[in-house]
Amino acid sequence: MLKAKDIMTKDVITVRRDTTVRDLAQLFAHHRISTVPVVDEEGLLVGIVSESDLIEQDKNLHIPTVVSIFDWVIYLESDKRFEKELQKMTAQTVGEIYAEEVFSVAPEAPVSEVADIMTSKRIQAVPVVEGRRVVGIIGRIDMVKTMIG
Repeated sequence: MLKAKDIMTKDVITVRRDTTVRDLAQLFAHHRISTVPVVDEEGLLVGIVSESDLIEQDKNLHIPTVVSIFDWVIYLESDKRFEKELQKMTAQTVGEIYAEEVFSVAPEAPVSEVADIMTSKRIQAVPVVEGRRVVGIIGRIDMVKTMIG
């Protein structure tokens, strides 16, 4: 049975929270990758950032609908959601756009577990970690390669 360590890419490109959005875009384009683990100063996994997070910067801003009655302003939608959306659209660093929730696996995890995570969570890549240290990453193309031997 194939394990994560058998198919993972071992030379993992990572970024830190203070990496600029511009540098991140250049990494994606230069290395032809779509997802990068975010690590802290010690190299421990703290999140993940993808091309989708960058693309959100170019979408149209949806202003929440409000009703004004007398001197009151009543939001008909979540103002927190608007705040988050605005923050992502004006982000300058990875720390402002990355996702803290990461689905990762251990090197000994069966490839079927990686496939389950990718399909159920609709994600493009799964970091392989020992503790919280990134030792590899498995992208969808790595999964496809297992089908051709």
